[in-house]
Amino acid sequence: MQSNQLDVENMKPTLVVLAAGMGSRYGGLKQLDKLGPGGETIMDYSVFDAKRAGFGKVVFVIRKSFEKEFREIFVEKLSGKIDAGLVFQELENIPAGIPTDPERTKPWGTGHAILAAKDVVEEPFAVINADDFYGAEAYASMHQFLTTEVSDATYAMCGYQLKKTLSDFGTVSRGVCQTDANNFLMGVTERTSIVKENGQITYTLNEQKFPLNETDVVSMNFWGFAPTLFNHLNEKFTAFLKNNGLNPKSEFYIPFVVDDLMQEGKVKTRVLQSEAEWFGVTYQEDRPTTIEKINQLVKQGKYPSKLW
Repeated sequence: MQSNQLDVENMKPTLVVLAAGMGSRYGGLKQLDKLGPGGETIMDYSVFDAKRAGFGKVVFVIRKSFEKEFREIFVEKLSGKIDAGLVFQELENIPAGIPTDPERTKPWGTGHAILAAKDVVEEPFAVINADDFYGAEAYASMHQFLTTEVSDATYAMCGYQLKKTLSDFGTVSRGVCQTDANNFLMGVTERTSIVKENGQITYTLNEQKFPLNETDVVSMNFWGFAPTLFNHLNEKFTAFLKNNGLNPKSEFYIPFVVDDLMQEGKVKTRVLQSEAEWFGVTYQEDRPTTIEKINQLVKQGKYPSKLW
């Protein structure tokens, strides 16, 4: 296969679900929390939306420590409905010979998580967080991109309006995107402690608050890639560990990898702007609101009351 020449029209893309996080702020395995009227998790809705958009396979990145529970609660019900597999993000899954902090207990972030899927994904693929509800429209847009435009040099990111990604129960961090006239990503600026108060959205930097526009486009970690991303991840993760392996809090995040590749001129990233409302369960207090939003979508006929 020549560079930039993917036979995307004859491939069904794969959905890679990042489900290895432990939900520290939420207090438990929020990936497996039953929120839908039929006991569905947010992942159920993600897989359902991906399947009806045309995705052919789903790969879950999890920790080995909760494999049994994950299989029993989640994977078994997908049998016969979509090709589903598991891969494991573990602390020891690193290149040999590079010293790392022996006291470290957490894996290395989203870039490391995606790398765990390198041996089972050979087709164009999307990446999502397990605990984020992205909306059916977003999967349809990403499927179209992955079957018509993706290449070794062209990736995609689904963007959301900032006002549709906030929590009523605490601050959030978001990557605010800058795009060019053709909706290609120019850069992402990480903003933290974002909150809406008195009708104004602000973020905090150096203990000062600054305004944000409610229609700013932000990244919610919904990406579309060609499988050659794994080659870039291998190379960059090795370099990252050589420089940061002894830092107990260092993280290898996928947005940083994409940004590096863009700065190097190796890829460009299409921003697929979504009108969908994102929602999720960042905090335990988000749970009742999320349940209500799902129930409303079911009442509107957008999902059956029992998915599977």
